[in-house]
Amino acid sequence: MALKEFKLPDIGEGIAEGEIVSWKVEVGQSVKEEDEFVEVMTDKATVTITAPFDGVVKELRAKEGDVVPVESVIAVFEVGGADAGKPAQRNVEEKAAAPEPARAAAGAPAAESEPRPEAPAVITPARREAPARSGAAFEQAEPGKVLAAPATRRRAREMGIDLQGIRGTGPSGRVTNEDLERHAGRAPAAAEAPADAAPRARPAATAPQPVSIAAPPEGAVEERIPFRGLRRKIAEAMTRSKHTAAHFTYVDDIDVTRLVELRKKAKAMYADAGVNVTYLPFIMKAVVEAHRKFPHMNSALDESTNELVVKHYHHYGIATDTEQGLIVPVIKDVDRKSVVQLAKELQELSEATRNGTVGVENLKGGTFTITNAGNIGGLFATPVINFPEVAILGVHAIKRTPVVREDGEIVVGQVMYLSISIDHRIVDGATGARWMNVVKACLEDPERLLLGTL
Repeated sequence: MALKEFKLPDIGEGIAEGEIVSWKVEVGQSVKEEDEFVEVMTDKATVTITAPFDGVVKELRAKEGDVVPVESVIAVFEVGGADAGKPAQRNVEEKAAAPEPARAAAGAPAAESEPRPEAPAVITPARREAPARSGAAFEQAEPGKVLAAPATRRRAREMGIDLQGIRGTGPSGRVTNEDLERHAGRAPAAAEAPADAAPRARPAATAPQPVSIAAPPEGAVEERIPFRGLRRKIAEAMTRSKHTAAHFTYVDDIDVTRLVELRKKAKAMYADAGVNVTYLPFIMKAVVEAHRKFPHMNSALDESTNELVVKHYHHYGIATDTEQGLIVPVIKDVDRKSVVQLAKELQELSEATRNGTVGVENLKGGTFTITNAGNIGGLFATPVINFPEVAILGVHAIKRTPVVREDGEIVVGQVMYLSISIDHRIVDGATGARWMNVVKACLEDPERLLLGTL
C-alpha cells in the first residue's frame, strides 16, 4: 500500500485557481478511476473532476468554498500495487515535475508547439444540485487577468481592493501582499512605476468593509446558506461590472404588431420540424444590423493596453434562467445564420444550459449579451453589463396597448420595451439612442430586415 497525492489539475484556458464547490467523496471512502471526485468552479465554468486512480481517500486538504491554486495537493489516496498510483494517461507526480516556464511566467497556457502532459483526470461539465434561485449574470472570461496568488486575491477581496488597479512588484509582475499593504496605505505608486509603463485606464475602486448580520430576535427563524460557488461568482461579476463600467440605460417602446404576425406564421410553419421560433432570433438579427452601423456597441475595453477592441464578429450571449442562477451561453456567428437556424440553436443551447450539460466552449467568446425577462413580466429593467462587454440589451414583455398611427388613428397594437445598458466610458448617450433607433426600425418593419434592405 502507498500514499499518493492528487493535485488540482490544469484545466486549461490560463486558469490559475479554482474554488472547491463540493466533494463527491468522503475520507475513508473507496473510489475507482473516473468516479466523480470533486466539483470545481473557475472563472470559465463549473466542472466535475474524476478520480485519477483506484484507491481509498485518506485525506481531503481543502474545504468546500476554499479557493486553491492549480497543482496544489487537494487530496491523498491510499493505493495498492506497483502500478496503482498511475492514472489512465499519466502519473500526477510526473505532471507536477514537468516544467512549464511559459505558463508560470505569464499565467497562460504553454504554446501549442510545446508538448504538455495529459491532465490526470477526466473533466466533464458539472450537474449541480439547485441552490436558492435568484438573478444575475454569469461572469465570462476576462482578458489580461492580473497575476496574483489565491491567498493574495482573497486578501484583496477582504480589503476591498481591485487588483486591476495595482502594479505588481513580484516575479513577472505578480501582485503580492506587500503591494496590497502599500496600496492600502496610499503609497505614491507613480514614483515606483517605470517611465514607459502604460497608464491605467482607471484608479482602483474601493468597496465598503464587510457587514456582519446581527443575530435574529428571540423566536425568529433564519437560515444561513454558504455563499459560494456560482452564486459567489455571480456576485463578483456584478460587483466588478458596477465598480468599473459607467452604466447608463436607454429605454424605448417598440410597436411590434407586424412582428407578432410574422412570428406567428413562422412558428406554425416550423412546428412540425420541432423548431420553436420565438421573438429572440428576430431581435438578434436586428442587433446585428445596429452593430454594423454602430460598431463600437460591439466592443470591449482592454484596460491592460488602453485599447478599444472593436469586434467585427457577432457572438451573442443569451442570459438563461436556470436553477443555479443566470448563465450566459453564447450563440456564435449570429450574422451568418437565418432566423430559423438561430431558433433551433437557441432551443438546443437553452435546454443544455438548464439541464447542466452545456459545454465550456459554449460559455465563452461573447461580444454582446441579451437578457430576456419578457416571459416573467414587468415593464422594463436596467440590466447590469456583462463586463468587459460594452452593453447589454434587456428584452421585455409584449403587451396589447393603444397605439397612435401616423394619420392620428388610435388602434390596439402590440408594444414591447427594450432597454440597453451601456458603458458610458466608451459609448455616448446619443450613439446609444441612434443604435436603438436601428433596432426599433428593424422590429417595427421586420420584412425589410429579412430582405436585407436596411
